[in-house]
Amino acid sequence: MTLTEPATIHSYTPKLYADVAQLIAAGPITPPAPDIGLRRDGFGLFYREQVNSLIGDPESGKTWLALVAAAERLFLNDSVLFIDLDHNGAQGVVSRLQAMGVKGEVLSNPQLFRFSEPEDAVEIDGVVKDAKTWRPSLVIIDSLGELLPVYGASSNSADDFTRVHSRAIKPFATAGAAVVLIDHLAKGTDSRNYGATGTAAKKRAIGGTMLRVNCTEPFTPGTGGRAEIILAKDRHGGLRQVCPPGKEPLAAKFRLIDTNGALDWRIEAPDPGEMPTTPASGKTTATLEDDVASLEALDVAPRSKADVTGRMGWGNDRAMVALREWRTRNAITPPVSPA
Repeated sequence: MTLTEPATIHSYTPKLYADVAQLIAAGPITPPAPDIGLRRDGFGLFYREQVNSLIGDPESGKTWLALVAAAERLFLNDSVLFIDLDHNGAQGVVSRLQAMGVKGEVLSNPQLFRFSEPEDAVEIDGVVKDAKTWRPSLVIIDSLGELLPVYGASSNSADDFTRVHSRAIKPFATAGAAVVLIDHLAKGTDSRNYGATGTAAKKRAIGGTMLRVNCTEPFTPGTGGRAEIILAKDRHGGLRQVCPPGKEPLAAKFRLIDTNGALDWRIEAPDPGEMPTTPASGKTTATLEDDVASLEALDVAPRSKADVTGRMGWGNDRAMVALREWRTRNAITPPVSPA
């Protein structure tokens, strides 16, 4: 074929592929950038059309930060969906948003705000179906740990999580929303270093940001509270590029201010070179369960004891015991050494 001859397209079903020609024609093409949950310098914490995650201990400020992002969107007449599986209650969520200054007529408008406290998978499926047409800008799911059992799924099963993600999480992002999953940190040291409880499939499914919320000043009525927001994952790098260097840098400093029931907030950018003051892992002692969870969390499965010691920094005995248990649980036969 010469350069002047038209190309023949073989076996091409357009609906199966992205329309790259249209994307280029609309140009310029730039990487995705987070623009929801804005810091005071204008950079956001969450990506639209992606699944994002807030992880942390109970009462660390995860839901408060998500509600701040919701108030921000509602002030701009964007639409917000709050799916409550963690028993916050409509009264609790609506009262907090009103205390943040969101007007009653906005919260009463189902085109702008919807609160759902689904009882079962059928109701969640209905909310997903509505959102495909409604197309909210922000979807908050509180919490992931309560969502999985509704579908009969185990938090420790990658297949179960993938099934629920495809059915009840990803469709919101496909409809254009910034999805914010609220999840809990694991209890053990090494698991906490990885992130949320349960299967590593959770982390792989995050297409936006995964943020650790570490409380530095308890959130209490009448005063508010403070938390550090630590970047654990940023698939597109839009937030990471405006954070100090480091594997898990400080992404923001969150402050909630309660003045006689009126709530204000600040999401401050970190200073150049500023590091988190709170550890991600806490002070608990690692157990075999923690070690197995850490191996499960690896993006590339462990291949040998030497591979584990090299990547995890563990001693030979610890690496061998954990690797043996991980292989047993996953029905993996160790490779046979050459004679």
